[in-house]
Amino acid sequence: MFELKNKGGSDYHFTLKAKNGQVILSSETYTSKSAAENGIASIKKNATEDARYERKTAKNGKFFFNLKAGNGQVIGSSQMYASESGMENGINSVKENAPGADTKEE
Repeated sequence: MFELKNKGGSDYHFTLKAKNGQVILSSETYTSKSAAENGIASIKKNATEDARYERKTAKNGKFFFNLKAGNGQVIGSSQMYASESGMENGINSVKENAPGADTKEE
């Protein structure tokens, strides 16, 4: 489920949650609702392509990933994971949950 939130004024942000309610991907802040909705559509389109995932290690040794659009722009970022396998599970969860996810506006 995508949760689209107005952060005040014309700023919007969304998260993708797994069926258990855990946030598995967060967006940047968008300057309009339509731009945020385009971001959600881009995640749905790119989520199943493994090459779109940028796997990273933070300076503190934790793992995270970014999902990129075809133009290379980051369209979503994960939380920090303690292990590489946890990060891979997060990627698999995005692949499974994003393509058919509904959007709920908060």
